[in-house]
Amino acid sequence: MSVRDIVLWPDPRLSHVCAPALLDDPDLPPLIADLFDTMYAARGRGLAAPQIGVMRRVFVVDVTWKEAARTPMAFINPVVRTAPGAGRHIADEQCLSIPDLPMPVERPDLVEVRFVTPDGQDVTARYTGNEARCIQHEMDHLEGRVIFDHQPPDRRARLEAAYGG
Repeated sequence: MSVRDIVLWPDPRLSHVCAPALLDDPDLPPLIADLFDTMYAARGRGLAAPQIGVMRRVFVVDVTWKEAARTPMAFINPVVRTAPGAGRHIADEQCLSIPDLPMPVERPDLVEVRFVTPDGQDVTARYTGNEARCIQHEMDHLEGRVIFDHQPPDRRARLEAAYGG
């Protein structure tokens, strides 16, 4: 399809909760294709619809493509919850909407996700490790959160100043 411009912080669209995607929307398949094209072109591992200016609950991830074969996954109207027994880990995250500014984010290492696939199947699956982290990062975008929102106030102020925000 096409590579779209990525919305950069502090664009207000990155702070708004997205509306559900309509499964019968004819624009949904091209949106998913554009999300993948844009993510791969930007050398990212995930991208959410609001990051290309579409305020719908859709994101894509592919955490393996830089080191191995592509494993693209698209999530429509996802609901993410921490799975029982999950631990929490801190790791640096980067965001295509806040380029070149990694920052530490603490997240559960095991999540359960209920979502609809592009072919209309309802799925519930568990994800761990980098997949879990990436899914939670993209889910944050659907909820109007960015990685700055995971920082304590003093660190956030320093990071935003470094970013220029």
